[in-house]
Amino acid sequence: MKVFISWSGSKSQEVAKILKKWLPCVIQSIEPYFSSADIDKGTRWSTDIAKELQDASFGILCVTKDNLSSAWLNFEAGALSKSIEQSKVCPFLVDLKPSDIQNSPILQFQMASVTKDDVFKLFTSLNSNLGDAKLNEDVLSTTFDTFWSKIDADLRAVSSITESSASTKKVNKSNQAPIEEILELVRYQHKLLKSPEELLPPE
Repeated sequence: MKVFISWSGSKSQEVAKILKKWLPCVIQSIEPYFSSADIDKGTRWSTDIAKELQDASFGILCVTKDNLSSAWLNFEAGALSKSIEQSKVCPFLVDLKPSDIQNSPILQFQMASVTKDDVFKLFTSLNSNLGDAKLNEDVLSTTFDTFWSKIDADLRAVSSITESSASTKKVNKSNQAPIEEILELVRYQHKLLKSPEELLPPE
């Protein structure tokens, strides 16, 4: 099952990296997609992301105080809500509580925080969408408990830093999407939703 992990900003990106790292360790059938790492060099990333949005069976939005109003995050939230059932999209709140969020598109989704109970609920939701490939509940619980201390340590390390300090880390600038390419993606998504037959093969 493909899981689309959406992020915006340095802190959110670090959380996305953690999810990409640990999701397949707990549930091996999951294939997380993380845009900054999974786009091959030379690929038109706007087309690549649009395809992954279509193919994803579950979406996770990495939400922080700094990116809550991000146009990019809200765009992907909207794209996910159109291509995936709302019950299969989960905003993952890093340094926020649900009560902190007002007038945001992500309010339509069931949210999860970085607590052990909420993270386990997220993994349970992911597992329940695997159909015949899903893990037995006891196996899932045991596997999750095995990895939780490491997942928790990684999440705590990210939660304790500020966006400004996170942004001082070395970031490959080639992974930062220029405004022109974001606009191109928005136009592509609009055209895809309006006239999919123009962009997709008949089969």
